[in-house]
Amino acid sequence: MLTLPTSLRVYAHRHATDMRKSFDGLCGIIEAQLGQAVESGDLFLFFNRRRDRVKILYFAGDSLVIVYRKLERGTFETPGGWRDKPGDPSSTSRGIEMRLSELALILEGIELASVRRRKRWRRATASA
Repeated sequence: MLTLPTSLRVYAHRHATDMRKSFDGLCGIIEAQLGQAVESGDLFLFFNRRRDRVKILYFAGDSLVIVYRKLERGTFETPGGWRDKPGDPSSTSRGIEMRLSELALILEGIELASVRRRKRWRRATASA
């Protein structure tokens, strides 16, 4: 059983990722393209072009962990603006930040557009 704190941040890479990449290749994308630190403990999502596979990478305090999920049928919904062309000047290289609950919905096959959230209090985030 994998339990994660609800305060955990999740970042989805905006472009299709070669699923042959492993720890070092995915860490390179996180640092160079997403501008994030792997050691932050956040979750990082990578989808393949067909969107039937997803890799989740995170730092578990003393090691890196990859969770790899492959669908036999269907596709994962990609959050936000999916851009398939990394060289596209209209796209930004930063990933899409999302909630852990949204990740759970994606993995369960629920469309994010069909979800309606009720208002909740949230702590104001410090802007850079």
